[in-house]
This record gives sequence, structure tokens and C-alpha cells, in this order.
Amino acid sequence: MSEQERKDKAPARHAVAGVADKPKRQLSLGVVLAVVALTAAVSFIAGARGNELANLVRGGQNADLPAKLDYSELDAVYSTLRNNYDGQLSTQELLDGAKKGLVEASGDPYSEYFTDTEANQFFSDLDGEFSGIGAELGIKEDILTIISTIDGSPAQKAGLRAGDAIGLVNEEDTSSWSIDEAVSNIRGEKGTTVKLTIRRGDEVKEINVVRDDIVNPSVRQEILDGNIGYLRLSRFNDTDTLRLSEAAARDFKQRGVKGVILDMRGNGGGYVTAAQEIAGLWLDSSKTVVEERQGSKVIENLKATGDPVLKGVPTIVLVDNYSASASEIVAGALKDHGAARLVGEQTYGKGSVQTIKDVIGGGQLKVTVAKWYTPNGKNIDGEGIAPDVEVSLSEEDFEADRDPQRDRALELLK
Repeated sequence: MSEQERKDKAPARHAVAGVADKPKRQLSLGVVLAVVALTAAVSFIAGARGNELANLVRGGQNADLPAKLDYSELDAVYSTLRNNYDGQLSTQELLDGAKKGLVEASGDPYSEYFTDTEANQFFSDLDGEFSGIGAELGIKEDILTIISTIDGSPAQKAGLRAGDAIGLVNEEDTSSWSIDEAVSNIRGEKGTTVKLTIRRGDEVKEINVVRDDIVNPSVRQEILDGNIGYLRLSRFNDTDTLRLSEAAARDFKQRGVKGVILDMRGNGGGYVTAAQEIAGLWLDSSKTVVEERQGSKVIENLKATGDPVLKGVPTIVLVDNYSASASEIVAGALKDHGAARLVGEQTYGKGSVQTIKDVIGGGQLKVTVAKWYTPNGKNIDGEGIAPDVEVSLSEEDFEADRDPQRDRALELLK
């Protein structure tokens, strides 16, 4: 994304009655996650498509709805509230609440109205710079759950791990919280402490975490035993993911690695354009990475981009239940084209695409505009992608600092 495009979009976020015509970047929004270090709802955004996509999407399956809603009933509610409420009301908060409620009424967990503050937080989180505890959150089976922790983060150092269910935050019950509420309560100033009461299996623990500034590169690389290249992707952003991944791929090639492990476990997603670029390290530009459809209509067929530096290099992709969105796009593309085998567990199953649009009066609307399909024509929404080799990671493995999934990938490559 260009700097101008970033400037155009960063400062706006809510309003429902009048969405601006100009589309912004497109998201393959993954799980309703939030990097709690806190983030807002990371894991899901993809690259801009421009006015062509906006025109294809405009109206869509809801073209028969009225162009404008009759707000007389809403006005009546406002009037009654204004005249009877025993307390101080905020006009802006009421408007923001109405906008959020309108979007939530769609029933789509990935469509969301952002205030300006929330929008800026969302994109800062995706870029990997924020203050907090360094954990990614999701709602799993109606329970606030840690999806993953950032390497070296306060959350990881305090002993938090993926799968921990958060029951209390500073003694406040989280059972009715949205992701946004969880983020606002767990995020805080560097040096301050937040107390989390978590359930892990049958065990309940209280864990105090000291917040800190988090700078989280989206890519990590190393050479493993047997001259196997290891590439860890934590998310798909538009700042460093391609640059660092491409540098790692060229380094692997120069070292003559015998194989590559692409680790996308716990990766909630990011920009679709980044997914195209990462897949393009293995696939020629003629190869389809993902197809977007609205209903039965194909909106766009997205190809691999960049230089296939790792084409032909034996590759294993590590995935788990928390690999979502753009992670699933890359995993599905590499699997369908025979460029890699998948090892681990069934992926999350997030098969829709979101775009961000400015809203008249301020704020931004993240709205689902299409479903995405793998090159072989499969939509994985609610189902996920099955690994070629299923390997689980148990509580005992975690406690003993074992990684049977990575070990199995190494065995297959050697």
C-alpha cells in the first residue's frame, strides 16, 4: 500500500448512513481477533482493489433494499431516551453506538464499524507496533481466549499461552465482553500491570502481566538441523512481511537449503496482497492464489505476484486451529498447486473478504464483500483446511517445550 493510500484511510472510521464511494484496502479478515498488546481486531485485511471492485460490489445481493432507511423509529427511541434517561448522554457516543448496532445487525462477525481511534489502533496493530501485553485474542465458543502470544512479549514471559480462556480481567467478568471491550480493558500504559484470571484445562490461574511497548516483526527465520530453512510468519502486513520473507527466501536459496518449513500457526491473517506475495515465493505469476466470489459471481481471480525464489524447493507448511484468513489462503494455494504439504491441525475456517470504506461524518466501515475460494474451488468458511499430515500439540508437549509438529516437518523434509 502506498503512503498516500495509508494517509487516506488511517484517519476515518464510523458512520453507517452514508458510506463513501471510494474503497480502501481489502481484508481477508480472519478470526475475530485482537492483538492484545493489545490490538483491535487484527488478522484480516487484504489489498485494495480500486474502483472496479467497488462497482462490482456496490448493491450486490442487497440491491432490492431501499436506498435509504426510515429512521423515524430510531428518532423516537432517541427522543424517549433523551427525555427520560437519568444520566449524562453523549451525542457522539449515541451516534457511534447506532452505527455499530446497524452493522452488527447484519449478523456477520467480520463486518464492523470503527471509530477514528479504533481504526488507527487496528492498523497500528496490523503493522506490529503497539503497547500492551503482546497476545492475540479471539472468541472461541463464546469464551474470550488467547489465540497466540508474541515471541518475547510480556504475555509469553508471564506464562500465558494459546488456548488459555480469560474469565476475569482485573476481577471483572469477561463473559459478556466483545473483543473491543477486552482490548480496551487489557491494553494500557507501559509499566502498568493487568491481572488475568485464566482457565487452562481444569486449572484456574491468576497471572499478572506488566504491559510494555511491543514491536513485533511479522517474519522470523533460521536454519535448522539438516540445512532446513525455517520461516515463521505471525501475520500478513504491508510494511515488512514481503521484504523480510523475500530476504529470507533468497538467503535460503543461497545456502542451498534442502527444504523449507513455513510456520503459520497462530497467524490470524492480514492483507490479501501480502498473501499473494508470499505465495509468489513458491508459485509462478500465472498461478491462481485465491478466487473471490459474490454469490455465484466471480469478482476477481488473484494470481501470485513477485519472484518464485523457492519454486521447486520441498516445503512443509505448519498450520493449526488458529491459522486463519490470509494464512489459509497461502496454505490452500500451496497445497492445491502441489508446492507444499500441510502438517499440523485443521485450520480455523475463515473464508470471507472484507474491505474498508470511509464513512460520512467520520469513522470507517469494515464490511464483508465476498467469499474466497482456493485454486481448486473450495470455500473453507466454518470448516478450515485439513492438513496432509495431522499432528497435534498436547499440553504435555507444551510444558516440556516439545514441538512434535515441527519435528514431523523436519522428518518429512529430511
